[in-house]
Amino acid sequence: MSGRQYEERRLEFRILGPTELLVDGVPVPLTAPKLRTVLVALLLSGGRLVSDASLSELLWGPLPPATMAAQLYTYISRLRRSCEPGLDVLRGLRGYRLDIGTAGFDLHLFQRAAERGRQSLRDGQYATAAGQLASALALWRGPALADVTESLTVAELPRLEESRLSVQEDRIEADLAVGRHARVLTELVALVAEHPVRESLRGQLMTALYRVGRPADALRVYEQGRRLLKGELGVDPGAVLRDIHRAVLLENLPEPLSPAPVMVHASPTEPPRPAGDAVVTDNLWGGLVPAMLPMDVGDFTGRTDELAETLATLRGQRGRRRGVLLTGAAGAGKSALAVHAGYACRSDFSQGQLYIDLREQDGGPKEPMEVLGGFLRALLPGRHELPTTLDERVQLYRSLLAQRRVLVVLDNASADWQVRPLLPSGDSSHAVVTSRCPMPSLEGIHAVRVGRLDKPAALALLAGVVGGSRVADEPGPAGRVVELCDGLPLALRVCAERLRTHPGWRVADLVDRLACEEGRLDLLCEGSLDVRARLRTSVTELEPPSRDAFWALSRLGAVPFAAAEAAAHLCVPQRRAQVLLDTLVESWLLEAAPPDGGGPLYRFPPLVGLLVRERPDQ
Repeated sequence: MSGRQYEERRLEFRILGPTELLVDGVPVPLTAPKLRTVLVALLLSGGRLVSDASLSELLWGPLPPATMAAQLYTYISRLRRSCEPGLDVLRGLRGYRLDIGTAGFDLHLFQRAAERGRQSLRDGQYATAAGQLASALALWRGPALADVTESLTVAELPRLEESRLSVQEDRIEADLAVGRHARVLTELVALVAEHPVRESLRGQLMTALYRVGRPADALRVYEQGRRLLKGELGVDPGAVLRDIHRAVLLENLPEPLSPAPVMVHASPTEPPRPAGDAVVTDNLWGGLVPAMLPMDVGDFTGRTDELAETLATLRGQRGRRRGVLLTGAAGAGKSALAVHAGYACRSDFSQGQLYIDLREQDGGPKEPMEVLGGFLRALLPGRHELPTTLDERVQLYRSLLAQRRVLVVLDNASADWQVRPLLPSGDSSHAVVTSRCPMPSLEGIHAVRVGRLDKPAALALLAGVVGGSRVADEPGPAGRVVELCDGLPLALRVCAERLRTHPGWRVADLVDRLACEEGRLDLLCEGSLDVRARLRTSVTELEPPSRDAFWALSRLGAVPFAAAEAAAHLCVPQRRAQVLLDTLVESWLLEAAPPDGGGPLYRFPPLVGLLVRERPDQ
């Protein structure tokens, strides 16, 4: 296999975030952590030979299996087959090396862009340097080496993170040189908290605080660092940090080296500002109309009625409503519908679109106080001090929205207490809220249920991703995919992506894989599109009594049951059991069949049923 084969197929390697291998722009599935580990280890070797012993240590630690050599050969073979032809993995004396030739590698791109930025910084071209270094950092798509073995992470991650942090410091230095101290202040606070003994960052934070008129805070940051260094390391601050401290005390810290205020033109729809409320040029939001909506779904399909109902409410055609609440099961496409509706009515809210995902990365709810801080900074460019209590922020926020036509999209809300402070008042601004909970206590909000996709819309979703002819050629199997996914858009999208990335699969092949109930939820996972994880989140967000009832009822299996059976199983009165059942139905974790003479019968939706059968011991 020779390097010239790279001319036949375009390869891209990405490790600055989730590990990815792309062939002609199409991601190659790298499902096994050890497979990713072999690839990343070879990439990080820079073309040098990596011995079998080193790879074994990275894969299995000090106790490799007896079949180590055979397994290692299997991983190399799988990598080669994934890119036939194109991946130049060469066998040397008791090891392997990877020749990437002219293939793209995001680490190399990052290093080259960083060096260009540093050269511009040395040449005094600060604005250019800031842009070049920011472009280098933009290549990072998330934490590196999070999906490989722990041994490789421990060995290589510190070097990569140090490189990233060093470039971040240089970019901040360039920003400070052109007077963007207010822009980098929040970033520096977080970095110093994360790296408290890194004196260069602490000095940059002191500089930024001093330049925004907060010298006392700058001195406090120095004192905190001094105590930390003395207490933990037994050393005093270095000369550079002491010089900055002295300059702050004497009020003679140098001004920016090359002031370059950011000039942004205000929207013509925005009314003139009073002279006392001039835009501060070093504020990132200065003169901008907030446009925070995430990217629209390009192949958005179905939901015609729900979209029309949402737009009619937002445009004031359904009485005096403050907004819309989109409720549905996990993976029903509520967020996609909310964003799509936002783009459809942008012209109706020309003075801004605010967006926030109300769920933290760990699944917990964000606090309204924090969310209002971000919204107010976008609505009040140039204002550095915000109200310090929730009530004051709510009053200021609602007063601002009462004078403007702004759309507020609140995604993944967990409860009404989280949403209520963020709803606009008055008739000009409106909100779209998405939640798995019905939230009937929210006044003036029109609820729209987002259920399963009907079969034509579900087939259209599949066709939009994999191609209409491929679905039309196998109508029976395509319809069966819809049934096995229970019409859930998230599950359908995962199936569509699997078909797209496996062009040799027939739709019937996918049906065969989905038909196995034990492995269906494993198959319905592709990167961040994970049906099982979404369903589990729906359960964990329940209040403890409802959550306990859910797992207790899971022992009843797939057989429909009545309220009386549930009460007996839960060992509670039937009235209490009915309350718990209603809560689970409202949370889309149970379905109630219409009564036929007696009371309704309850059952778990098909995909939820797969989840509970995995965890019968809960």
